[in-house]
Amino acid sequence: MNQITPVVKQLLIVNIIIFLAAYFFVPVLNVYFPLYYFENPNFKIWQPITHMFMHGGVMHILFNMFALYSFGSVLEQIWGGKKFILFYVLCGLGSAFLYTAVNYWQFHEAYNILIEKGVTQLDINNILENGRGVVYSNDVVQNLSSSYNSVALGASGAIYGLLIAFAFMFPNAGLALIFIPVPIKAKYFVPAVLLYDLLSGLNGSSIFGFGGGVAHFAHIGGAIVGFLLMWMWKKKQFDQFRWDKRN
Repeated sequence: MNQITPVVKQLLIVNIIIFLAAYFFVPVLNVYFPLYYFENPNFKIWQPITHMFMHGGVMHILFNMFALYSFGSVLEQIWGGKKFILFYVLCGLGSAFLYTAVNYWQFHEAYNILIEKGVTQLDINNILENGRGVVYSNDVVQNLSSSYNSVALGASGAIYGLLIAFAFMFPNAGLALIFIPVPIKAKYFVPAVLLYDLLSGLNGSSIFGFGGGVAHFAHIGGAIVGFLLMWMWKKKQFDQFRWDKRN
């Protein structure tokens, strides 16, 4: 078992406290802390940060916190606390950014289609506020409503960044899913998980018929930032030892 490190321990405590507070003591957190689409009046400037500490249920927080402990403790031991928390937060912000960008594209594509077909702004507002209104195309109306009213919560985006970092540093380490008990090397396991999320995100749901309500592009966003950070840090470390860079 990994020895729990200080920053990972603090993150675990904060996540658990907020989870318990939101569900038992301060339910208003469920309104103000998740990440809403930025054109929705429920969006608040702090949500790209606070959504990382919100979770939708016991299994959600259990899986995320177990992954944080498993991968985060190893990485913090190597990097130190400051570098680790910087990496974690940036991956979480990258998750929020890509999730929001995809919703923006989906919302405005549907909005423009409805406007071009002569749907009035009043009808569009009715769709956004009540989830119903003019019947033009179920897919278009659903895309408009779901992107506008979407809510993202959880540490999964930051966790995916940790997965990327772990695969960078320990490519041959064996990893396993609960329903796939045979260990798979991290350099194969992590790309496979990302491919699953990408295909599920493009498909609009889980390609295997489970895991509904998952913000797949939020996972991809955290992974992309994790990859870019690891690539930059690795390149910087390599440049430090280049003979032609020395004075």
